[in-house]
Amino acid sequence: MHISSAFDSGNIVVLDAQRADDVQLEIRPDAGEDHFQWFHFRVSGARDTALRLRILNAAKVSYPDGWVDYRVCASYDRDEWFRVDAHWDGEVLTIDHTPEADAVHYAYFAPYSLERHADFLAAAQCEPGVSLQRLGATVDGRDLDLLRIGTPDQQRRPIWIIARQHPGESMAQWLAEGLVERLLDEDDAVARWLRARATFYVVPNMNPDGSTRGHLRNNAAGANLNREWQSPSMERSPEVLLVREHMKQIGADFFLDVHGDEALPYNFISGAEGIPAWDQSHALRQKAYTDALLAVSPDFQTTHGYDVASPGEANMTMASNWVGQQFGCLSMTLEQPFKDTADTPHPHGWNPERARQFGRSQLDALRAVFDALR
Repeated sequence: MHISSAFDSGNIVVLDAQRADDVQLEIRPDAGEDHFQWFHFRVSGARDTALRLRILNAAKVSYPDGWVDYRVCASYDRDEWFRVDAHWDGEVLTIDHTPEADAVHYAYFAPYSLERHADFLAAAQCEPGVSLQRLGATVDGRDLDLLRIGTPDQQRRPIWIIARQHPGESMAQWLAEGLVERLLDEDDAVARWLRARATFYVVPNMNPDGSTRGHLRNNAAGANLNREWQSPSMERSPEVLLVREHMKQIGADFFLDVHGDEALPYNFISGAEGIPAWDQSHALRQKAYTDALLAVSPDFQTTHGYDVASPGEANMTMASNWVGQQFGCLSMTLEQPFKDTADTPHPHGWNPERARQFGRSQLDALRAVFDALR
């Protein structure tokens, strides 16, 4: 038996793997040492072997409540992912599983690889009306890419969607993939209607360095990108600075920042209620969006979510708050679960296909509120 993580998004430290029934592991912290929870590793040579995998530093992760009722993602072919039960005793996360193949991957959530990211961008740019733009380089020198769907002009609304500021929240990129795929479907009436009236700017992976390194929240410089929007720098957070400057050149009539939440078993919207510019028009637009999303997706709900910031108390370093204040537009953070949706559970929990379908639903909600965006 061998355990490895020297691959895209891999993260695990092997402390002791001499006994299959007592494998002792730790999760490696992000750059910056202030966050960790994402893991992704492969166990090989363990077919039909009863494994007990113990993550010993699970109590020290960024969100220990994320382990409550959590089930680990596993895959033999790295394409289809299923769930494996895990036991959380408040100190150690224990995974008991007997693989049915020679090698099995275990991950915090189904990974979205940089190779799939590259294939997705390459295919999208070949579609009519789509351009692929390199905004610049990340801390590690990787390309930061933007998909523009539609030709910009004064009659079209600029619509912005970004995903995966926090690299371990891979469900965000699965959602972005589904959204873009529907938007590019010439036989979809809603997609055609939106493309006739808007230009879409999509950054499907804001943090490719953290994605590759197996980080939960930070980039290669140790920056949490969703706390950098007020004063980003090329040294610490070039990913935010590059997107923010491009947005300032173009403007924004709508902004959706797609994330995942470790603890809450729900899909929900977190708005920009605490920004100075928030008023009744903002509230009505946001409600119209959430009402429309409720109507088209049973996987969405509005009962559970984050506490709403008091007037003037918004954290302006966060993307949706900074954008909402800067442009006066409908600006929201969309959260998905790492676990499952408590109201609409599924045998495989929240998974890539459900996230992709939920991404498609965003276009219905956007159409419903479109005429009121300004």
